[in-house]
Amino acid sequence: MKAMVEDVPVKQLLHLPHGELSLPAFLPDATHGVVRALDATDLEAVGTHAVVMNTFHLMQRPGSSTVQALGGLHRMSGWSHPIITDSGGFQAYSLIHQNPRNGSLTNQGIVFRPEGTTRKLQLTPEKTVQLQIAYETDVVICLDDCTNADDPSEVQQESVRRTVAWARRCKDEYQRIIADKELTNDQRPLLFAVVQGGADKELRRRCAEALLEIGFDGYGYGGWPIDAQGKLLVDIVNYTRQLIPRQYPMHALGIGHPPSIVACARMGYELYDSAMPTRDARHGRLYTFAQDPSTSSLLADDWFDYVYVADDRHIKENRPISPWCDCLTCSHYSLGYLHHLYKVNDSLYFRLATLHNLRFMMQLMAKLSGD
Repeated sequence: MKAMVEDVPVKQLLHLPHGELSLPAFLPDATHGVVRALDATDLEAVGTHAVVMNTFHLMQRPGSSTVQALGGLHRMSGWSHPIITDSGGFQAYSLIHQNPRNGSLTNQGIVFRPEGTTRKLQLTPEKTVQLQIAYETDVVICLDDCTNADDPSEVQQESVRRTVAWARRCKDEYQRIIADKELTNDQRPLLFAVVQGGADKELRRRCAEALLEIGFDGYGYGGWPIDAQGKLLVDIVNYTRQLIPRQYPMHALGIGHPPSIVACARMGYELYDSAMPTRDARHGRLYTFAQDPSTSSLLADDWFDYVYVADDRHIKENRPISPWCDCLTCSHYSLGYLHHLYKVNDSLYFRLATLHNLRFMMQLMAKLSGD
């Protein structure tokens, strides 16, 4: 195994049912079973090794019975490589946080009303594990009670209590299903738990210690990772990583801004996921290295830059987005052409821009690993 550059931990491998996943790894957001504007061959072409999908959304559309009828998430989406499925706790929290009439959190689980309907759905720790395993995911994530770092202490304490209790129930259900299916260690998906506690270090410690005592294959940073100004909560994100022994992989859930990923990699996080790179691409914000990545350092403050494709100065730019990118977009199309596609709102723009931003993310992972 190679040492990673710039004080980042050595590369690891996760052995998963649908293949080995080299760490560090960025997982594009495929919430509804698709990375918007791309198919599976596109994802492979930019070097993607795994994606993240979402239980909360998939159980609503297309629905769990449909996913199973279509052969599980891999067959349905045409993606033969690893898939991590989020439990849905973060999404349910967001929905309820925005409007309490959308649902409620109880000790039993989460009850919510899908947008535009009158019916209620319940997501319990047991159900989210059942669904994720039925989807044939590679990493099952426990249901957690998500909070914002600014929430009051009593909310954070209740979150930790519920998160630990739900994690214990998730593991019990997971073990029952694995035994019933007689899955070997190589065949079973991994089980990750999520560390909550907001910005309270004592609560983070309590949560981490309780989860470690239960025992999981890996862990994740839980809760909103940024402050009101949009900046990474460096102190608490770093502290949370230090609570988990380094032999366990740690997922920086929801973190996808490139400088934040570099910061988290130095802390010891190995997995990242976010809709940010693909959403930014669709909205005209393209990612580039400010200097040649083969000779520049990620320790520099100015290693990363944006290209705003809508800017009129790009109208006649007969060059690629980045001279250091080998994606299909940069190999075949000019920045001026992308500007034109964006302005006429053609769907080809969404594909080409998304391909580029994801290729950038994979190049970033390769640089972090020292490849």
